[in-house]
Amino acid sequence: MAQDVSDRKDMEFVLYDVLNIETLLNTPKFEGITRKTLDMLITEARSLALKELLPINAIGDREGCRYENGSVRVPEAFHRAFQKYREGDWITLADDPEVGGQGMPVSVSLAVAEYFNAANCSFCMYPGLCHGAGKLIEIFGTDEQKKLYLPNMYSGKWGGSMLLTEPNAGSDVGALTTTAVPNPDGTYSISGNKIFITAGDQDLTENIIHPVLARIEGAPAGTAGISLFIVPKIWVNPDGSLGEPNDIVCTGIEEKMGIHGSATCSMSLGAKGKCRGVLLGEKNKGMRVMFHLMNEARLGVGLQAFAMASAAYRHAAQYARERVQGRSLLSMMDPAAPPVTIVHHPDVRRMLLSMKAFVEGMRTLIYYVGYCFDRKASETDPQLADLYNGMIEVLTPVVKAYCSERAFDVCTQAVQVHGGYGYTREYPVEQLLRDCKITSIYEGTNGIQAMDLLGRKLGMKKGAYFMRFISEMQKTAQEAKAIPGLDLLSGRFEKAVNRFSETAMHLGLSAMSEKVQTAFAFAHPFLMVTGDILLAWFHLWRAKTAAAKLEKMTGKQDEEAWKKAAATSKSEAAAYGVIQTANYFIRTELPITLGRMEAITDACPAAMEIPEAAFA
Repeated sequence: MAQDVSDRKDMEFVLYDVLNIETLLNTPKFEGITRKTLDMLITEARSLALKELLPINAIGDREGCRYENGSVRVPEAFHRAFQKYREGDWITLADDPEVGGQGMPVSVSLAVAEYFNAANCSFCMYPGLCHGAGKLIEIFGTDEQKKLYLPNMYSGKWGGSMLLTEPNAGSDVGALTTTAVPNPDGTYSISGNKIFITAGDQDLTENIIHPVLARIEGAPAGTAGISLFIVPKIWVNPDGSLGEPNDIVCTGIEEKMGIHGSATCSMSLGAKGKCRGVLLGEKNKGMRVMFHLMNEARLGVGLQAFAMASAAYRHAAQYARERVQGRSLLSMMDPAAPPVTIVHHPDVRRMLLSMKAFVEGMRTLIYYVGYCFDRKASETDPQLADLYNGMIEVLTPVVKAYCSERAFDVCTQAVQVHGGYGYTREYPVEQLLRDCKITSIYEGTNGIQAMDLLGRKLGMKKGAYFMRFISEMQKTAQEAKAIPGLDLLSGRFEKAVNRFSETAMHLGLSAMSEKVQTAFAFAHPFLMVTGDILLAWFHLWRAKTAAAKLEKMTGKQDEEAWKKAAATSKSEAAAYGVIQTANYFIRTELPITLGRMEAITDACPAAMEIPEAAFA
C-alpha cells in the first residue's frame, strides 16, 4: 500500500480521547452505531484513499482536464475511482437515512474526508459538489423537487455544481447580471454567464444539476433581489426521465496553477434562448439558500487544505528519516564520523515539529467543528443546540481562512525539507504546494472571511458565542495547572487568552467607530490570531488528555517517568510527543501571536493613509 497520507492514530486520539465522541453514541440520534462501526468506516476510507485515489493524484495533475467540442473530459483514471466512491455510498455518509444517508457522526465523516482529500483533492471536488448541491434541494426544495433530484444526486449518478461568480462581479455577488424571466408553465428562462465554476461540466455523471443565482426581472438591486434556480444540464421530466439537453454549456476551462484534475469552467446560460430552470426556495431569497452551500463549502475548503498539509507533513517526515546527508552537528569536526539522516539536524527537526504542531492542531480544530455539529443534532435542549450552532458560525470563517494559510505554510516547509528534490516533480510535495494555494482564494477569499469574523461573527448574540470560547479556554487552562509539566504552559496560555479577549474587544469597538476602515485593515491579522489561540487551546487540551493516558500507562504522575517510558515504547512516545508538541506551540508560536495582538491594538493607520499613487 502507498505511503500513508494521514495519521490514523492521531485521528483516533482526537475523536475518542480528546473529544470523547463515544458519548454521542448513547444519544437517540446515533442509536445503534458502535465504535467498531466507526473504526471500520475509517479503515475502509483509508483503503479507498490509498489504493484508488492516491495512485491517480499525480496522473490527474499531469493529464488534467480536456475541453473538447463544448464538453469536458476529466482524467481517464478518475472514472474507475468515482465508481468505487459511488459503490461505497461515501457521498451521504453523515446525512439522514430518510434521504438515503448513513446517519454517521459528522466528526467521523471529517476523518473520512481527511483521508480522501489528502490522497486526491482534485477528485474529491466532484462528489463533494454532488452533495453540496443536493443538500440545498434537501433543505429548501419542494417535495416534488426532492423526489425528482435527490436520489440521483446523493447516489452520485448525477453531479452538481454551484454557479455564483460572474466575470464583472467576482466576490461582489450582488452585482450579478444573470437574469430569470418567468414562463407560463412555472419555469424560468435563464440568461447569463458564469466563471470559475468547479465541476461545471464533466463526463463522470449522466447529468449535472446546477444551482444558479440569478435576478428575476424587476427584482431589487443587490443581494436582496437574488433568487436561486435549479438548472439541469439535461432537462428532467416530471417522471424522472431525462429530456432534451438544456441551453447551459461550458465554453472553456481554466489553465491553473494546481488542482489540474478539477475542471474549472466558464458557463454560458441561454445563448440560444432555451435555458430553463425552476425556482429553489423563495423569490429574492437566493443568497439565504446559497449560504448553506457556501458554509458547507467553506468548511470543506479548510479541510481540503489541512488534508493536503497532513499529506505534505507525512511525506516530509518519511523523507527526513530516510535521506542521509551530512554529519551530526556534534561530530561536524570529525571527518571520520558517519553521515546521518537529515532528521538528526536541528533545523530539519524545527521544521518538522512546526509542521506537526499545525497539522495536529488543525485536525483537532476541524474535528471539533464536526463535534459541534453532532452535539447540535443530538441535543434535546434548544438553548444548547443554539449554542453549538453559534459556535459553528463563529468557527466557519476561521476554519476556511486560517487552515488554508497555515496549510500552505506547511506545504512550503515540506518542500524545504526535501531540498532541491522538493522543487521537482519526482516527489509529491511540489504538487501539494500548488494544489493547496487555491484554498485561500476560492469560496470567498481569506480577506472576506476575516471581514465576516470581525463584522458579523464576533458580535453574534451580543458576543455570547465568542465569550463561550473564552470561558472554555480558561477552564482548560485551570484544569491543566495541576498536571506535571503543564503548569508553565497553562500560565502562558491563560495570559494569551486574556490578551486575546482584550484585543477582540478593542478591535470590535474600533470597527463601530470612525476608525472602521483601519479596524478592518486588521481583520485578517485578527483572524490569524484567533486561529493561533484556538490551536493553542487544542494543544493544551490534547496535552492534558495525553498526560492522563501516560499516567495510566506508567502508573505515575511524573514527567521524568513519562519521558523515560517514551524512549522504549511507541505508545508512550506518541503520548509524550503530544505534550512536547504543545510545549513547542505554546512556547514558540504563541509569543509571535502576542506580538500580532500588540500590532492590532496599536492600530497603525498606514494602510488607509498611504496615498493611492504610492502603490505604483
